[in-house]
Amino acid sequence: MLELARNLDRRSNSPGFGRRPLLQAAGAGLFGLTLPKLLQAEEQGISARAKSVIFVFLFGGPSQLETFDLKPHAPDRIRGPFQPIASRTPGLLISEHLPLLANLSNRYTVIRTMSHSFNDHSGGGHYIQTGRRWHIPIGGGFNATPQDWPAMGSVADRQLQAGRDADLPGYFVIPNSLGRLQEFATRLRRPGEYGGWLGRGADPLTTAIDKKEAKDNPYWRNCSDDELTFAIEGLMAKGELTVDRMENRESLLQQFDQLRRQLDRPLAFQAYDRFQTRALSLVASEKTRQALDITREPAALRDRYGRHLFGQSTLMARRLVEAGARYVTVHYDAPDGYGWDSHVNSKDVKDHLLPTLDQGMSALLTDLEDRGLLDETLVVAVGEMGRTPTPSGDWGRGHWSTLFPAVLAGGGIRRGGLYGESDKNAAYATTPTVGPEDLAATIYHLLGIDPDLRLPDAFGRPIPINEGGRVLTEVFS
Repeated sequence: MLELARNLDRRSNSPGFGRRPLLQAAGAGLFGLTLPKLLQAEEQGISARAKSVIFVFLFGGPSQLETFDLKPHAPDRIRGPFQPIASRTPGLLISEHLPLLANLSNRYTVIRTMSHSFNDHSGGGHYIQTGRRWHIPIGGGFNATPQDWPAMGSVADRQLQAGRDADLPGYFVIPNSLGRLQEFATRLRRPGEYGGWLGRGADPLTTAIDKKEAKDNPYWRNCSDDELTFAIEGLMAKGELTVDRMENRESLLQQFDQLRRQLDRPLAFQAYDRFQTRALSLVASEKTRQALDITREPAALRDRYGRHLFGQSTLMARRLVEAGARYVTVHYDAPDGYGWDSHVNSKDVKDHLLPTLDQGMSALLTDLEDRGLLDETLVVAVGEMGRTPTPSGDWGRGHWSTLFPAVLAGGGIRRGGLYGESDKNAAYATTPTVGPEDLAATIYHLLGIDPDLRLPDAFGRPIPINEGGRVLTEVFS
């Protein structure tokens, strides 16, 4: 048995454990498997229904009562300031500030009963992006560590790498790493989006986009390309590799060409490790530079997505999956302080966050559909928590991870679906809840990845990518 385990460790560097060693392991009782169970699972198989994922992470915690679970008959002190409007899905009331998405509800499913007990931003953010609860301190967790759980994007990139273009990264995070835009700290690296114990090679390629004088226009509305600076985060030994659109007014493609010429000078990159070198080569590839050049898109389409950071980021996500990326996380972080974390009032939610979400998400779903990509692209939009039914201040709300919604579209998801019910105050689920483990298991399943898969950590030990998650077949088409 010991020799078998060693053989498994030697083979574990491949994208997945092969059939024969797994059958041997099952027969020996390793990994908690039995031979009949493994044969049954193999016979059933998992066929991919989605080729790629666009994961829209609404970090900060949008209120269920102001988005996809309005309660017009709740008491005055609970129901909130926004009026509900009907959607194309029977029984689904949506905020009046999401009219475009209400009109497109026949293209997605809303899960109303997401829930977990980690009522904290960093811990919840790690949980929702990995499907694994981890020991992150409440009120802390401002630095990702090699012990964190790998992001779903890291696992997807690892498992599906044989099927993607070698000149394009499989996993992107755009427009910024989580925490980078927040004003109360500098360059946070909140956990959840990285490779964790899979190693640095499983980290995403992350862009870093800034706007000159961003404090005067925090949501970056109606900004031109010349006002933005574009960088690839984490590639330089000191600082970031910057592709600046402001200096000399050069095009993005010209600057990528400069980077490629620099790569031909080995002495200039002696400080790079092998992961940085690989990332640099991917960045400098023709496939990557074209995918990241959003100026190739027609002006009218860019206007439809919205000339704000979130709108242009969702358009970039569509470009990346169209080019062959497997997993793209779009962070809708906190460009103006707390953003979705609306403790004090709902002004930013009403004036900025909901309108830009409505515009960008509706354009993404329509654009994917028009290009024949929606059926093969799974789109997920979710926060790490919801908000308390009882308000504070001028319709601000506190943290409430007990109940919050998620929107799923494409990639095998039922159109016009509604899953789960909540009580009269949108405080608790009245039907079984959906945890981050269930969401992760569902995403893995739709990508054709077995949620029971085990991957080797840095010591070669097989670790399950998901524990206890249930595939939500009820939301499948």
